[in-house]
Amino acid sequence: MHTAADIFGRDKALIGMVHVSALPGTPNHAMSVREIVTQAVDEAKLLADAGFDALIIENMHDVPYLRREVGPEIVAVMAEVACKVCGTIDIPFGVQILAGANRAALAVAHAAEAQFIRAEGFVFASVADEGLIDDADAGPLLRYRKSIGAENVRILADIKKKHSAHALTADVDVGEMAKAAQFFGADGVIITGLATGQPIRIDDLGTARVATGLPLVVGSGVTPDSVDCLFAYADALIVGSWYKHDGLWSNPPDKKRAKALVKAVENART
Repeated sequence: MHTAADIFGRDKALIGMVHVSALPGTPNHAMSVREIVTQAVDEAKLLADAGFDALIIENMHDVPYLRREVGPEIVAVMAEVACKVCGTIDIPFGVQILAGANRAALAVAHAAEAQFIRAEGFVFASVADEGLIDDADAGPLLRYRKSIGAENVRILADIKKKHSAHALTADVDVGEMAKAAQFFGADGVIITGLATGQPIRIDDLGTARVATGLPLVVGSGVTPDSVDCLFAYADALIVGSWYKHDGLWSNPPDKKRAKALVKAVENART
């Protein structure tokens, strides 16, 4: 079993989410590939320079999302972004491709020598805003990872994830899902709130902490004020909203807010 330090370079890690601009073929696409790559690299460098411990690149601007399968144009540009980011920063980074395109993310991460991916729909079914995620991906994904020789890429599995309805699994609590993710081979578990930027329920975090020894990651709603409380249970925090201007995920990054968040994390570690 891997520790948070194995994956993110240290325990109690701060992970920045770099939201790549809308990619070719998606409704909001407006920039050239070169501009998309440059913007993502600049944001990654800003976060690394501010003191973040790790990063994730994600295609969040590609709304509305496709379910599981994305086109080769998405994979190609995300790979270009990932490789350029890898050549610019010297901290661990990961890849997420929405929605639930875990094998595509794994292929990109493997090509760019990234350390991890964030995977949706790893265990159990749910109804997301892009539709029914009815096939748990753990079996196919781990076999794919093995087949391409990417065992060094760790898999962080979202459970009871944001932007989803979980009536299908209402009788399965967060703790049982965390146990299932561990049993099915996840390398870490991610707990989120109801939506992007929304805080988690601290009870969910505590329940998951009791249920699994895997690295436990908070995936939404982190602010400087909540860091200390979250680190009582969590091994890492993913932030994609608070460090942006006005705390809105779709805005450009704010260097002062990024440094303030790093400072709060440093204080919480002491």
